[in-house]
Amino acid sequence: MPGETIQWFPGHMARTRRQIAEDLKQVDACLELLDARIPASSRNPEITKLLAGKPSLTLLNKSSLADPAANDAWLTYFRSCGQTPLLIDSVTGEGVGRITPALRTLLADKLARWEERGMVGRRIKVMILGIPNVGKSTLINRLVGAKKAKAEDRPGVTRESQWVLTKTGLNLLDTPGVLWPKFEDRATGESLAFTGAIKDEILDTETLAAALVGRLRRMYPALLSERYKLGDMAEYDGVGNFELLTAIGRKRGFLVSAGEVDTERCALMLLDEFRAAKIGRITIELPPEA
Repeated sequence: MPGETIQWFPGHMARTRRQIAEDLKQVDACLELLDARIPASSRNPEITKLLAGKPSLTLLNKSSLADPAANDAWLTYFRSCGQTPLLIDSVTGEGVGRITPALRTLLADKLARWEERGMVGRRIKVMILGIPNVGKSTLINRLVGAKKAKAEDRPGVTRESQWVLTKTGLNLLDTPGVLWPKFEDRATGESLAFTGAIKDEILDTETLAAALVGRLRRMYPALLSERYKLGDMAEYDGVGNFELLTAIGRKRGFLVSAGEVDTERCALMLLDEFRAAKIGRITIELPPEA
């Protein structure tokens, strides 16, 4: 991974982008889902271009896993950019009830025109967009109140667009998760991999976990130390990220023959615990002014 440009099936994604551009003509508004832990990296720049001029809500999903202070900072940032952000969690349902009222506020002028024309009760058509594994299908199931969209905790589950009706007057169009063809910025690729937006088998797990250790020791040293009983983090100032990962494995007792640390097992544990917020509520990207 170091020094590489990460490729993500550009041919397939190009077809998906074309389909999204065509589907946008059918909808009144869009819901753009971002991962609250990595709002910058989980925002596909291709989707941002496609949404230009279309009313949309920016949904910071998985917000209960993210740092509350960082959540507030991102809300302020997106509002300063003229966008309408909401904190939600599609798994717990937190904030989901605010989506339909926010859409109605966003589309107030259009709804008033419909009412003038006697089109009271017309359903709002809304497209849901986001990268793989950001929680689109889980959100749809929350809004519908039943399992209509296939939802699994792994990227690439939704393969094609599908319409779903809700009880709140919305017609939802689910779309496949779309990543852009390549990530020139290594940190972006790492952030997406940390959260599971990129399939784990594509990347070297130990290299990825060492990069996560590096991000955590810089941004959340106290949480990292507390979770893995590392003591004073200043003692590790001259220690590399992989060596610190090895120290975590030793603390956890992930030992094999001759007292060597099973770094692969430790890497998998660290990624799983980060994704489940067992280390703490962590946001690994802050808005520009922060």
